[in-house]
Amino acid sequence: MKNSRPQRLARRTFSGLAAGLGLAMALSACGGSSDPLSKSQAPTGGASGGATSLVVGSADFPESQILAEVYAGALNAAGITATTKPNIGSREVYIKAVQDGSVDVVPDYSGNLLLHVDKGAKEESAEDIAAALPEKLPEGLAVLAPSKAENKDAMVVTKATAEKYQLKSIEDLAKVCSEIVVGAPATFAERAYGLPGLKENYNCEPKKLEPFSDGGGPVTLKALLEDKVQVADIYTTTPSIADNDLVVLEDPKNNFIAQQVIPLYNTAKMTDKAKEALDNVSSILTTEDLINLNRAVSGSQKQGAKEAAEAWLKDKGILK
Repeated sequence: MKNSRPQRLARRTFSGLAAGLGLAMALSACGGSSDPLSKSQAPTGGASGGATSLVVGSADFPESQILAEVYAGALNAAGITATTKPNIGSREVYIKAVQDGSVDVVPDYSGNLLLHVDKGAKEESAEDIAAALPEKLPEGLAVLAPSKAENKDAMVVTKATAEKYQLKSIEDLAKVCSEIVVGAPATFAERAYGLPGLKENYNCEPKKLEPFSDGGGPVTLKALLEDKVQVADIYTTTPSIADNDLVVLEDPKNNFIAQQVIPLYNTAKMTDKAKEALDNVSSILTTEDLINLNRAVSGSQKQGAKEAAEAWLKDKGILK
């Protein structure tokens, strides 16, 4: 771990991604017309084991919505009444929703969550982040054990570009950085892991930043494939990486820290039975699962988030 790092801001502003104990993909999701922070219209009857009904929220991008449906499905399978409230918005918004009880639990990403609550955090590894996070959360909020599944930003190039410049890592990219146009969200210019991080950690100052608002989605992908940008910020669970034989550049200096999927919850209503159900999900969920779930929703199958989640839960034996 380095002794000095720029203060890291939250790595993803999860708003309009049409995105980790963290996608996004080439996708965007439409929010409903109702107030996302209004009280859920979910049933209010108690569930077995003494748990009240729980509302699972999500950020406004597909992977988060899928994970919310996975959580809700697992809770229901355990006899706990659970409904979902998708498309809440960015981390700034959905954390407030968990704090005020509008929702009870949301899927989050460990590194980004830590950086949100402690902007000066220097932890980089999955283990260090998981150890530091619980003590940094505001009163009334807590996390469960992180899953092995991880989704984080990555510098991605085409195979042709990798061969042209002999690129395997961001260190290699630094040697030709002045010739490179980067495709990424506009916030990449300011985020600590973006242009400031590339400069600080790798002495890489790109020729230009081409801003895209689809969070590594189809517009960004098209620009990359057409060589309008030579490197793009694309989340590691985006199916287009494998589908287009793209190359994810190694990050030996940990500019992009660990981002494990982790449940963030309000302690007021979370019971041991609910925790057990969500811990069971986290113990099984893998990065490959995330990629496949994203592909099911964004690819030719065009499944809904709930449908994809139910199929995964059945495949893992959680839902009968």
